[in-house]
Amino acid sequence: MPISAARHPTTPFPIQKDEAEWRAWLDAKIARGEAEPLAYEVTRRAATERAFTGRYADWWQLGRYHCVACGAHLFDSDAKFDAGCGWPSFWRAVPGAIVERLDRSHGMIRTETLCAQCGAHLGHVFDDGPPPTGLRYCMNSAALQWQPLPADDAC
Repeated sequence: MPISAARHPTTPFPIQKDEAEWRAWLDAKIARGEAEPLAYEVTRRAATERAFTGRYADWWQLGRYHCVACGAHLFDSDAKFDAGCGWPSFWRAVPGAIVERLDRSHGMIRTETLCAQCGAHLGHVFDDGPPPTGLRYCMNSAALQWQPLPADDAC
């Protein structure tokens, strides 16, 4: 399955904050231990954490992955796989949770992934993932917040 010609939506994201509000919001989450120190740089400035350093690179507990900035549900643990790249990787996103945009930074052409609710930079998606989608959503741990499955969803 080819990656779509990604682009930013023409309408604003449903959750809007200016950069000072995002900085304050994420700094407060970091202070409470609810976000990694790189959360602002990754989600608002498209930074990338170093490979194999993120909290969720080798995290295999059942649960859901949410946007650290707004709480939107992005991925489920049953779609996570070990891509060996040093970042949490998923072969499927929650439908409608991700917006794609062409990224020509750093002399490369890639497909950037953004939270569809708040526009937070999450990582990139590549077409070298496993079946059935063939996709590899390569995410920054600092952009994610894991939550265990609710008791009624647990096996």
